[in-house]
Amino acid sequence: MDAVNGTATMLISNYVFPNDLHVHWSMMIVLYPYITGLVDGAFIIAALYYLFDIKSLKPLARFSLLFALAFLCCATLPLLLHLGRPERNLNMLLTPSPSSAMAGFGYIYAVSMGVLVFIVLFVYRPDLVVLRDTSKGLLKLLYRAITFDSRDLSTYSLALDRKIIRFLVGIGIPIAAVLHGYVGFIFGGVKAIPTWSTPLMPVIFLFSACLSGISAIILAYIVIRKITGRSIDSDCIKTCIKTLTLFFILAFAFEMLEVFSHSYLKSGYHHMVEGLLNGPLASSFWLWQVKICSVIPLVILGVMAFFRMGRAMYHFWAAVVSAILLLQVLIMRWNVVIGGQLMSKSARGYTEFHPQWFDKEGILAVIIVMAIPFMILFVLSRIFPFWTPDNETTVT
Repeated sequence: MDAVNGTATMLISNYVFPNDLHVHWSMMIVLYPYITGLVDGAFIIAALYYLFDIKSLKPLARFSLLFALAFLCCATLPLLLHLGRPERNLNMLLTPSPSSAMAGFGYIYAVSMGVLVFIVLFVYRPDLVVLRDTSKGLLKLLYRAITFDSRDLSTYSLALDRKIIRFLVGIGIPIAAVLHGYVGFIFGGVKAIPTWSTPLMPVIFLFSACLSGISAIILAYIVIRKITGRSIDSDCIKTCIKTLTLFFILAFAFEMLEVFSHSYLKSGYHHMVEGLLNGPLASSFWLWQVKICSVIPLVILGVMAFFRMGRAMYHFWAAVVSAILLLQVLIMRWNVVIGGQLMSKSARGYTEFHPQWFDKEGILAVIIVMAIPFMILFVLSRIFPFWTPDNETTVT
């Protein structure tokens, strides 16, 4: 009799509703906020130079804009791959609904793309005019089109360009914040999932977005400059690391604040959230996200801040900590998106999720989607030069 009662108790305590057996928002929905986050963080670096005039970031400013543009082009790709009928995605724009959160994102995305494209065109206009005169064939026609067939490089024209750039970057910052904050809002608005339904969700997503984007810019800059045999501007890297440290502290603090809030308030679903973090997500959250990918970078950044080290060593650790923080944000997205769906609405059990390699939203599909922005970035580098001679200032 005791064995039967024990079995019955186990079944009741681990009961999962049939409609909760499968994770419906899978890896593409993990990738969706991750890619938009890279856009926001990269734009922050450009904004610090073009709007706040932080001179040390000049070597990275133009590259950051192109990096943001390449990833923004692919920001909606994971959503389209997730949809059963992706060709119907324009319906939310053609037949808008004020109560639709996703329709609102569509308009925010369109505005973000327009603003970023114009910023890139105005920033690169002097270079594009010169390249137009030295190019031939289709490339010359392309340069004529994107310079609007204007060759005016007078002092007045360039001064006007700088004013327009500052204005566009000024309105681009709140647009970028809304772009990713809105992603957090979409998750935070799902009341049926306790780990999502919190006012902190948009803030956490926004700070982690800045963290991942800045990390990606630092890592990409160091790797590309090393591969191409170019110098690395140490002052630029140090400024980026300081900015990265600020956003990392804020992102990590708010992530822990959310966990501690659940623990202290002990709301109706507290036992489920606690069981989730100490059960199915024990490894991915406490071990990988917190201990390995948060505590270790915090120690590394502390050492870089308080101890003197050579340029080569500083660049090495900057690349290492950036790579770890990129992984931290990806794991955080996984724990939020996938982890939140592991809780059954029965409040008595958890389901499982095992990613497949060759599934529609499997590991191979994720790798391909993440590779596409870098292909776009390579194409953009053939049209818009990453670096200019005045960037080659500090030799390592």
